[in-house]
Amino acid sequence: MTGVPASAAGGSGAKPVRGGKLGAAAVNQASLWNIANLLTMVRLVLVPGFVLLLLHNGGYDPVWRSFAWAAFAIAMITDLFDGHLARTYNLVTDFGKIADPIADKAIMGAALICLSYLGDLPWWVTGVILFRELGITVMRFWVIRHGVIPASRGGKMKTLAQGTAVGMYVLALTGPLATLRFWVMAVAVLLTVLTGLDYVRQAVVLRRSGLAAERAAEGRAPAESER
Repeated sequence: MTGVPASAAGGSGAKPVRGGKLGAAAVNQASLWNIANLLTMVRLVLVPGFVLLLLHNGGYDPVWRSFAWAAFAIAMITDLFDGHLARTYNLVTDFGKIADPIADKAIMGAALICLSYLGDLPWWVTGVILFRELGITVMRFWVIRHGVIPASRGGKMKTLAQGTAVGMYVLALTGPLATLRFWVMAVAVLLTVLTGLDYVRQAVVLRRSGLAAERAAEGRAPAESER
């Protein structure tokens, strides 16, 4: 989600206090309680609710699985809107930067683990997807001081494929639809692996270029000091 507090961009609606300065409490409140962060919080709250709905009555009741699908769908939709709202209306916050990816991985991870626990999805599929997602998170911290790798079109397609496939597995589908969801999940796994490898490649290139730039800067510093 987001990086510049809304208050700093003039969009917080906070009133100036005496002396023409904003109070720290007002700034913090405005930067946290915005619509983008509220949607992220809703997604976090939906995770335990989704798990309870999916596993209710043994996990095989079509009605309760439909309710679980609705919760999952709401979480996926809010994921689309919170980031868009944050970027469009300059509602970027440190909380959003941390909570947004956590909420994404929490709902997807919970769904995959529950489906594998119920025997609907092979554990290796869950392992591949979770390993990729957690590995990329670690990779981000590895290269963050050198720069940020933007989301690619392949990454967005991967997210869409994962959400669609997992949603189809949450529903109690049979017949041709059950066959279709198998192939949608196969596409999701393929995109998961390919985009993960591409992210690793970009991260290695970014880190190498960053280290080269640092060495060049260190080399210039002694030369300038000798003048």
